[in-house]
Amino acid sequence: MSTINISIERAKESGVGNIDFNDLPFGKNFSDHMFIADYYDGEWRDARIVPFADFTLHPATSAIHYGQAIFEGMKAELAPDGQPIVFRPLKNWNRLNKSAQRMAIPPISQELFMAALDTLIDIDKDFIPTAPLSSLYIRPFMFATEKYVGIRVAENYRFCIFTSPVGAYYSRPVRVFVSDKYVRAAPGGAGFAKAAGNYGAAMMPTWEVQKMGYDQLLWLDAIEHKYFQEIGTMNVFFVIDGVLITPGLDQGTILEGVTRDSLIQLAQDEGYVVQERDVSVDEVIHAYNDGKLQDMFGAGTAAVVSYIGGFHYKGVDYELPPVEKREVSNKLRARLMDIKSGLVVDKFNWVHHVPVTQSV
Repeated sequence: MSTINISIERAKESGVGNIDFNDLPFGKNFSDHMFIADYYDGEWRDARIVPFADFTLHPATSAIHYGQAIFEGMKAELAPDGQPIVFRPLKNWNRLNKSAQRMAIPPISQELFMAALDTLIDIDKDFIPTAPLSSLYIRPFMFATEKYVGIRVAENYRFCIFTSPVGAYYSRPVRVFVSDKYVRAAPGGAGFAKAAGNYGAAMMPTWEVQKMGYDQLLWLDAIEHKYFQEIGTMNVFFVIDGVLITPGLDQGTILEGVTRDSLIQLAQDEGYVVQERDVSVDEVIHAYNDGKLQDMFGAGTAAVVSYIGGFHYKGVDYELPPVEKREVSNKLRARLMDIKSGLVVDKFNWVHHVPVTQSV
């Protein structure tokens, strides 16, 4: 049992009745409450659940000026018995702390993280949607709150979690643009961290390709501009001649995706050959021309498994096989979603069951 003391202030009136659960655009609706803890005098303090509301920030709040901000993405669903469940939350906690270390932010204990998560989801469990492909998106994040203008590690921080009922992130196969003009991350940088600045720097290049009719950028390495890294919203996988391949993490330039890791384990369990290694554009195009590029898909918490309909590189569009003909991604997607929804036996012990204790 957790020893964390979390004070609870309930919203005076619930907004759950104002949400159309049959039409859930991603990231537009929010639940009634949020969790907050503040770091000062060398420790995390004042753990609390409060009504969802705006923050009041000083103009000199250091995160705004110097970018000490990180976040995570998770999802909750309802198991067949009605209990809220969360997929692999300790992986997100571990990655949050890796990002925090890279950005010089104090870590969060596992006990505080899980107590905050369980209490918040329990209170707002009525916001968990039940329609196919829908879920309660969970956004933990941390940022520097010190009121100081100067480039140094801040002394004060805020840890917050809010939730949002959402539908599918992508409703159709995505089209990606392979960029050799811009760089997302370089060895020795912060590419492995889920840091706000990584996404801010990607906004303009992504906007450019979206105006050209593509959904996302597929980034290449910073040194030779020849090896695939990741897509803006997800990790990337290729199936070449029956082998499942995804870029390796050894350079520290790619986000260590929870969905990525889960799919690798599921694929191995299904008997597929899985390789984590450098994947060059030339290799993929040669495989495409030889008829051996059988599948290409993205993987992420928001996107889950997203089929890639085609990719563009140096003036040429490459079209991928129809979704219904993709054995590997279809099988892995179906199995992953069944586990995340509590529909099958969880042999990997990935699903966390949220204790239901709060009454409305």
